[in-house]
Amino acid sequence: MSYFDTSPPQARRIPVTLLTGFLGSGKTTLLNQLVQQPSMSRALVIINEFGEIGLDHQLFTASTDGEQIELSNGCICCSIRTDLAQTLKDAVWRFAREGQRQFDRLIIETTGLADPAPIVHTLMSEAKVARHYALDGIVTVMDAASGSTTLDRHDEALRQAAMADLLLITKQDVASKEQLDALRQRLAAINPSAPQRLLDHGHIEANDLLGLGPEDMDVRSADIQRWLGEAASNAATAHSPTLSAGALFARVDSAEVQTGMSPAAPLPDANRHDDHIRAYCFVFERPIKAARLEAWLSLITSLMGHDMLRIKGMLDIEGRDRPLVIHGVQHLFHPPVELEAWPGDERFSRLVFITRDIPRQTLEMTLGDFLDG
Repeated sequence: MSYFDTSPPQARRIPVTLLTGFLGSGKTTLLNQLVQQPSMSRALVIINEFGEIGLDHQLFTASTDGEQIELSNGCICCSIRTDLAQTLKDAVWRFAREGQRQFDRLIIETTGLADPAPIVHTLMSEAKVARHYALDGIVTVMDAASGSTTLDRHDEALRQAAMADLLLITKQDVASKEQLDALRQRLAAINPSAPQRLLDHGHIEANDLLGLGPEDMDVRSADIQRWLGEAASNAATAHSPTLSAGALFARVDSAEVQTGMSPAAPLPDANRHDDHIRAYCFVFERPIKAARLEAWLSLITSLMGHDMLRIKGMLDIEGRDRPLVIHGVQHLFHPPVELEAWPGDERFSRLVFITRDIPRQTLEMTLGDFLDG
Protein backbone atom coordinates (compact mmCIF):
# COMPACT_ATOMS: atom_id res chain seq x y z
CA MET A 1 0.00 0.00 0.00
CA SER A 2 1.03 3.63 -0.40
CA TYR A 3 0.64 6.14 2.38
CA PHE A 4 0.62 8.92 -0.21
CA ASP A 5 -1.91 7.69 -2.77
CA THR A 6 -4.52 10.44 -2.97
CA SER A 7 -6.88 8.72 -5.39
CA PRO A 8 -10.34 10.06 -4.51
CA PRO A 9 -12.91 7.62 -3.07
CA GLN A 10 -15.76 6.66 -5.37
CA ALA A 11 -18.37 8.34 -3.18
CA ARG A 12 -18.52 10.30 0.02
CA ARG A 13 -18.43 7.93 2.96
CA ILE A 14 -20.56 8.05 6.11
CA PRO A 15 -18.72 9.92 8.90
CA VAL A 16 -18.31 7.94 12.13
CA THR A 17 -17.89 9.43 15.60
CA LEU A 18 -16.47 7.03 18.17
CA LEU A 19 -17.69 8.04 21.64
CA THR A 20 -15.62 6.45 24.36
CA GLY A 21 -14.76 6.99 28.01
CA PHE A 22 -14.39 4.91 31.13
CA LEU A 23 -17.24 3.54 33.23
CA GLY A 24 -19.32 6.29 34.84
CA SER A 25 -17.74 9.14 32.88
CA GLY A 26 -21.10 10.37 31.57
CA LYS A 27 -21.25 9.05 27.99
CA THR A 28 -24.96 8.13 28.13
CA THR A 29 -25.94 11.54 29.54
CA LEU A 30 -23.95 13.20 26.77
CA LEU A 31 -25.42 10.99 24.07
CA ASN A 32 -28.99 11.60 25.27
CA GLN A 33 -28.75 15.33 24.74
CA LEU A 34 -26.78 15.03 21.51
CA VAL A 35 -29.43 13.03 19.66
CA GLN A 36 -32.10 15.56 20.54
CA GLN A 37 -30.33 18.23 18.50
CA PRO A 38 -31.43 18.91 14.90
CA SER A 39 -27.98 18.29 13.42
CA MET A 40 -28.14 14.70 14.71
CA SER A 41 -31.65 13.91 13.48
CA ARG A 42 -30.30 11.58 10.78
CA ALA A 43 -27.73 9.87 12.96
CA LEU A 44 -27.61 6.12 13.52
CA VAL A 45 -26.47 5.23 17.05
CA ILE A 46 -24.79 1.96 17.99
CA ILE A 47 -24.66 1.32 21.74
CA ASN A 48 -22.35 -1.39 23.02
CA GLU A 49 -23.42 -3.16 26.22
CA PHE A 50 -21.21 -5.46 28.26
CA GLY A 51 -23.09 -8.37 29.78
CA GLU A 52 -26.10 -10.47 28.89
CA ILE A 53 -28.58 -7.87 30.13
CA GLY A 54 -28.00 -4.34 28.88
CA LEU A 55 -28.70 -1.44 31.18
CA ASP A 56 -27.36 1.74 29.58
CA HIS A 57 -29.65 1.44 26.56
CA GLN A 58 -32.66 1.65 28.91
CA LEU A 59 -31.40 5.10 29.96
CA PHE A 60 -30.98 6.23 26.37
CA THR A 61 -33.84 7.97 24.58
CA ALA A 62 -33.41 8.02 20.81
CA SER A 63 -34.46 11.09 18.88
CA THR A 64 -37.67 11.01 16.89
CA ASP A 65 -35.94 10.47 13.55
CA GLY A 66 -32.83 8.61 14.68
CA GLU A 67 -32.25 4.90 14.95
CA GLN A 68 -30.58 2.81 17.65
CA ILE A 69 -28.79 -0.54 17.57
CA GLU A 70 -27.66 -2.37 20.70
CA LEU A 71 -24.72 -4.78 20.67
CA SER A 72 -24.71 -6.75 23.93
CA ASN A 73 -22.99 -9.61 25.76
CA GLY A 74 -19.50 -8.52 24.90
CA CYS A 75 -17.21 -5.63 24.08
CA ILE A 76 -16.95 -4.43 20.48
CA CYS A 77 -13.19 -4.06 20.78
CA CYS A 78 -12.76 -7.80 21.32
CA SER A 79 -15.36 -10.55 21.67
CA ILE A 80 -18.06 -9.09 19.39
CA ARG A 81 -15.86 -7.16 16.99
CA THR A 82 -17.15 -9.38 14.17
CA ASP A 83 -20.71 -8.40 15.15
CA LEU A 84 -19.79 -4.74 14.77
CA ALA A 85 -18.40 -5.29 11.27
CA GLN A 86 -21.51 -7.19 10.21
CA THR A 87 -23.78 -4.57 11.75
CA LEU A 88 -22.03 -1.80 9.85
CA LYS A 89 -22.27 -3.70 6.57
CA ASP A 90 -25.96 -4.45 7.10
CA ALA A 91 -26.92 -0.95 8.24
CA VAL A 92 -26.45 0.55 4.79
CA TRP A 93 -29.39 -1.46 3.42
CA ARG A 94 -31.22 -2.25 6.67
CA PHE A 95 -31.90 1.44 7.32
CA ALA A 96 -32.95 2.32 3.80
CA ARG A 97 -36.31 3.06 2.25
CA GLU A 98 -36.98 2.82 -1.46
CA GLY A 99 -33.25 2.56 -2.08
CA GLN A 100 -32.40 5.68 -0.06
CA ARG A 101 -30.26 5.39 3.08
CA GLN A 102 -32.03 6.94 6.08
CA PHE A 103 -28.97 8.02 8.05
CA ASP A 104 -26.12 10.40 7.21
CA ARG A 105 -23.93 9.92 10.28
CA LEU A 106 -22.96 7.13 12.66
CA ILE A 107 -22.20 7.34 16.39
CA ILE A 108 -20.67 4.36 18.16
CA GLU A 109 -20.82 4.47 21.96
CA THR A 110 -18.38 1.94 23.37
CA THR A 111 -18.33 0.22 26.72
CA GLY A 112 -16.19 1.88 29.35
CA LEU A 113 -13.71 -0.97 29.04
CA ALA A 114 -13.16 -0.65 25.29
CA ASP A 115 -9.79 -0.07 23.68
CA PRO A 116 -10.50 2.24 20.70
CA ALA A 117 -7.78 0.79 18.45
CA PRO A 118 -9.49 -2.48 17.38
CA ILE A 119 -12.70 -0.59 16.64
CA VAL A 120 -10.83 1.85 14.42
CA HIS A 121 -9.14 -1.13 12.76
CA THR A 122 -12.57 -2.54 11.90
CA LEU A 123 -13.52 0.75 10.24
CA MET A 124 -10.29 0.91 8.28
CA SER A 125 -9.36 -2.68 7.45
CA GLU A 126 -12.68 -4.38 6.67
CA ALA A 127 -13.01 -3.63 2.96
CA LYS A 128 -16.83 -3.71 2.89
CA VAL A 129 -16.93 -1.42 5.93
CA ALA A 130 -14.26 1.05 4.79
CA ARG A 131 -16.08 1.39 1.46
CA HIS A 132 -19.03 3.04 3.22
CA TYR A 133 -17.63 4.56 6.46
CA ALA A 134 -14.88 7.01 7.41
CA LEU A 135 -13.70 7.79 10.94
CA ASP A 136 -14.60 11.41 11.67
CA GLY A 137 -13.16 11.52 15.17
CA ILE A 138 -12.62 9.84 18.52
CA VAL A 139 -14.32 11.68 21.39
CA THR A 140 -13.30 10.63 24.90
CA VAL A 141 -15.27 11.57 28.01
CA MET A 142 -13.38 12.01 31.31
CA ASP A 143 -14.79 12.37 34.83
CA ALA A 144 -13.21 15.41 36.51
CA ALA A 145 -13.55 13.95 40.00
CA SER A 146 -12.21 10.45 39.40
CA GLY A 147 -10.39 10.82 36.09
CA SER A 148 -6.86 10.88 37.48
CA THR A 149 -7.48 7.78 39.59
CA THR A 150 -8.99 6.01 36.60
CA LEU A 151 -5.92 6.82 34.52
CA ASP A 152 -3.73 5.41 37.30
CA ARG A 153 -5.58 2.12 37.51
CA HIS A 154 -6.82 1.29 34.02
CA ASP A 155 -4.76 1.00 30.87
CA GLU A 156 -7.93 1.18 28.77
CA ALA A 157 -8.63 4.67 30.06
CA LEU A 158 -5.11 5.75 29.16
CA ARG A 159 -5.51 4.50 25.62
CA GLN A 160 -8.90 6.20 25.32
CA ALA A 161 -7.33 9.52 26.34
CA ALA A 162 -4.21 9.07 24.22
CA MET A 163 -6.12 8.32 21.02
CA ALA A 164 -8.76 11.04 21.34
CA ASP A 165 -9.32 13.83 18.84
CA LEU A 166 -11.38 15.66 21.48
CA LEU A 167 -11.41 15.31 25.28
CA LEU A 168 -14.65 16.17 27.10
CA ILE A 169 -14.43 16.69 30.86
CA THR A 170 -17.62 16.08 32.84
CA LYS A 171 -18.73 16.39 36.48
CA GLN A 172 -16.61 19.42 37.23
CA ASP A 173 -19.33 20.54 39.64
CA VAL A 174 -18.45 17.68 42.01
CA ALA A 175 -14.68 17.94 41.57
CA SER A 176 -12.31 20.19 43.46
CA LYS A 177 -10.27 22.79 41.60
CA GLU A 178 -7.16 20.75 42.39
CA GLN A 179 -8.67 17.59 40.89
CA LEU A 180 -9.76 19.42 37.74
CA ASP A 181 -6.43 21.19 37.26
CA ALA A 182 -4.46 17.99 37.81
CA LEU A 183 -6.57 16.07 35.31
CA ARG A 184 -6.32 18.76 32.65
CA GLN A 185 -2.54 19.00 33.02
CA ARG A 186 -2.21 15.26 32.86
CA LEU A 187 -4.40 14.95 29.77
CA ALA A 188 -2.35 17.67 28.07
CA ALA A 189 0.79 15.61 28.70
CA ILE A 190 -0.80 12.38 27.48
CA ASN A 191 -2.39 13.86 24.36
CA PRO A 192 -1.27 17.42 23.58
CA SER A 193 -2.99 17.46 20.19
CA ALA A 194 -6.52 16.92 21.57
CA PRO A 195 -8.50 20.02 22.63
CA GLN A 196 -10.18 19.84 26.04
CA ARG A 197 -13.74 20.98 26.65
CA LEU A 198 -15.44 21.38 30.03
CA LEU A 199 -19.08 20.27 29.88
CA ASP A 200 -21.90 21.75 31.92
CA HIS A 201 -24.14 18.81 32.93
CA GLY A 202 -23.05 16.86 29.87
CA HIS A 203 -24.20 19.49 27.36
CA ILE A 204 -22.32 20.41 24.20
CA GLU A 205 -23.42 21.49 20.76
CA ALA A 206 -23.42 18.47 18.47
CA ASN A 207 -21.63 20.40 15.75
CA ASP A 208 -18.64 20.79 18.07
CA LEU A 209 -18.15 17.01 17.90
CA LEU A 210 -18.33 16.81 14.12
CA GLY A 211 -15.60 17.32 11.56
CA LEU A 212 -12.75 16.35 13.90
CA GLY A 213 -10.87 14.30 11.32
CA PRO A 214 -9.11 15.33 8.10
CA GLU A 215 -11.66 13.87 5.67
CA ASP A 216 -12.91 17.35 4.67
CA MET A 217 -9.77 19.39 5.30
CA ASP A 218 -9.51 20.26 1.64
CA VAL A 219 -12.28 22.79 2.27
CA ARG A 220 -11.16 23.93 5.73
CA SER A 221 -7.39 23.78 5.66
CA ALA A 222 -7.09 26.42 8.38
CA ASP A 223 -8.22 23.74 10.86
CA ILE A 224 -5.04 21.72 10.29
CA GLN A 225 -3.33 23.50 13.20
CA ARG A 226 -6.08 22.48 15.55
CA TRP A 227 -6.04 18.90 14.27
CA LEU A 228 -2.27 18.55 14.61
CA GLY A 229 -2.29 20.36 17.93
CA GLU A 230 -0.70 23.53 19.21
CA ALA A 231 2.65 21.82 19.71
CA ALA A 232 2.94 20.83 16.07
CA SER A 233 1.64 24.18 14.87
CA ASN A 234 4.18 26.12 16.89
CA ALA A 235 7.05 23.69 16.43
CA ALA A 236 8.81 25.87 13.88
CA THR A 237 9.56 28.45 16.53
CA ALA A 238 10.76 25.87 19.03
CA HIS A 239 13.05 23.56 17.07
CA SER A 240 16.79 23.53 16.73
CA PRO A 241 18.14 23.57 13.15
CA THR A 242 21.41 21.89 14.09
CA LEU A 243 20.24 18.32 14.71
CA SER A 244 21.50 15.25 12.87
CA ALA A 245 20.32 14.12 9.44
CA GLY A 246 21.97 17.09 7.77
CA ALA A 247 19.54 19.53 9.39
CA LEU A 248 16.80 17.95 7.28
CA PHE A 249 14.57 17.61 10.28
CA ALA A 250 14.24 19.04 13.74
CA ARG A 251 12.17 17.72 16.58
CA VAL A 252 10.38 18.96 19.62
CA ASP A 253 8.62 17.07 22.35
CA SER A 254 4.95 17.91 21.79
CA ALA A 255 4.07 17.54 25.45
CA GLU A 256 6.72 20.06 26.48
CA VAL A 257 5.59 22.67 23.98
CA GLN A 258 1.90 22.22 24.70
CA THR A 259 2.11 22.29 28.48
CA GLY A 260 4.72 25.02 28.71
CA MET A 261 7.24 22.81 30.51
CA SER A 262 10.92 23.61 30.28
CA PRO A 263 14.05 21.44 30.75
CA ALA A 264 14.25 22.78 34.29
CA ALA A 265 10.71 21.74 35.17
CA PRO A 266 10.28 19.03 37.83
CA LEU A 267 10.29 15.54 36.43
CA PRO A 268 6.93 13.74 36.54
CA ASP A 269 6.21 11.13 39.18
CA ALA A 270 8.00 7.94 38.11
CA ASN A 271 5.09 5.85 39.42
CA ARG A 272 2.59 7.49 37.07
CA HIS A 273 1.25 4.84 34.69
CA ASP A 274 1.01 7.25 31.77
CA ASP A 275 4.76 7.84 31.79
CA HIS A 276 4.71 5.08 29.18
CA ILE A 277 2.72 7.29 26.79
CA ARG A 278 4.58 10.05 25.01
CA ALA A 279 3.77 12.58 22.29
CA TYR A 280 6.52 13.58 19.88
CA CYS A 281 6.55 16.07 17.04
CA PHE A 282 9.09 16.10 14.20
CA VAL A 283 9.51 19.13 11.97
CA PHE A 284 11.03 18.76 8.48
CA GLU A 285 12.63 21.85 7.02
CA ARG A 286 13.01 20.65 3.42
CA PRO A 287 10.72 18.67 1.10
CA ILE A 288 10.68 14.95 1.83
CA LYS A 289 11.27 12.16 -0.66
CA ALA A 290 8.03 10.18 -0.54
CA ALA A 291 9.66 6.78 -1.10
CA ARG A 292 12.07 7.19 1.81
CA LEU A 293 9.45 8.39 4.27
CA GLU A 294 7.10 5.63 3.16
CA ALA A 295 9.81 3.01 3.74
CA TRP A 296 10.42 4.39 7.23
CA LEU A 297 6.73 4.42 8.12
CA SER A 298 6.43 0.83 6.91
CA LEU A 299 9.36 -0.19 9.10
CA ILE A 300 8.26 1.43 12.33
CA THR A 301 4.62 0.42 12.01
CA SER A 302 5.54 -3.20 11.29
CA LEU A 303 7.96 -3.34 14.23
CA MET A 304 6.17 -1.08 16.70
CA GLY A 305 2.63 -0.80 15.35
CA HIS A 306 0.91 -2.01 18.52
CA ASP A 307 2.45 0.86 20.51
CA MET A 308 2.01 3.49 17.79
CA LEU A 309 -1.32 4.80 19.09
CA ARG A 310 -1.82 7.72 16.70
CA ILE A 311 0.19 9.21 13.85
CA LYS A 312 -0.76 12.54 12.32
CA GLY A 313 1.12 14.58 9.77
CA MET A 314 1.07 17.41 7.27
CA LEU A 315 3.83 16.77 4.75
CA ASP A 316 5.75 18.71 2.13
CA ILE A 317 6.43 15.93 -0.38
CA GLU A 318 9.09 16.50 -3.00
CA GLY A 319 7.48 17.16 -6.38
CA ARG A 320 4.12 18.23 -4.91
CA ASP A 321 2.99 21.83 -4.56
CA ARG A 322 0.26 21.19 -1.99
CA PRO A 323 0.45 19.74 1.53
CA LEU A 324 -0.48 16.12 2.14
CA VAL A 325 -2.28 15.10 5.33
CA ILE A 326 -1.82 11.57 6.69
CA HIS A 327 -3.12 9.92 9.83
CA GLY A 328 -3.02 6.41 11.18
CA VAL A 329 -3.79 4.17 14.12
CA GLN A 330 -1.12 1.61 14.94
CA HIS A 331 -0.14 -0.04 11.62
CA LEU A 332 -3.15 1.15 9.59
CA PHE A 333 -3.47 4.46 7.74
CA HIS A 334 -6.48 6.35 6.48
CA PRO A 335 -6.44 7.44 2.83
CA PRO A 336 -4.33 10.63 2.68
CA VAL A 337 -5.86 14.01 1.90
CA GLU A 338 -4.23 16.66 -0.28
CA LEU A 339 -5.08 20.18 0.89
CA GLU A 340 -5.81 23.03 -1.48
CA ALA A 341 -3.11 25.25 0.02
CA TRP A 342 -0.64 25.54 2.87
CA PRO A 343 -2.18 27.08 6.01
CA GLY A 344 -0.22 30.04 7.30
CA ASP A 345 2.92 31.54 5.79
CA GLU A 346 5.46 28.78 6.41
CA ARG A 347 5.81 25.64 4.33
CA PHE A 348 7.29 22.75 6.32
CA SER A 349 6.32 19.23 7.30
CA ARG A 350 5.15 18.10 10.71
CA LEU A 351 4.70 14.57 12.01
CA VAL A 352 3.04 13.98 15.38
CA PHE A 353 3.27 10.62 17.16
CA ILE A 354 1.48 9.44 20.29
CA THR A 355 3.26 6.30 21.40
CA ARG A 356 3.51 3.81 24.23
CA ASP A 357 6.95 2.69 25.42
CA ILE A 358 8.75 3.95 22.30
CA PRO A 359 11.74 6.20 23.09
CA ARG A 360 12.04 9.39 21.08
CA GLN A 361 15.62 8.43 20.20
CA THR A 362 14.41 5.29 18.41
CA LEU A 363 12.19 7.29 16.08
CA GLU A 364 14.82 9.97 15.63
CA MET A 365 17.71 7.65 14.76
CA THR A 366 15.77 5.47 12.35
CA LEU A 367 14.21 8.48 10.67
CA GLY A 368 17.61 10.07 10.20
CA ASP A 369 19.00 6.87 8.67
CA PHE A 370 16.23 6.68 6.10
CA LEU A 371 16.11 10.32 5.12
CA ASP A 372 19.90 10.63 4.90
CA GLY A 373 20.24 7.46 2.85
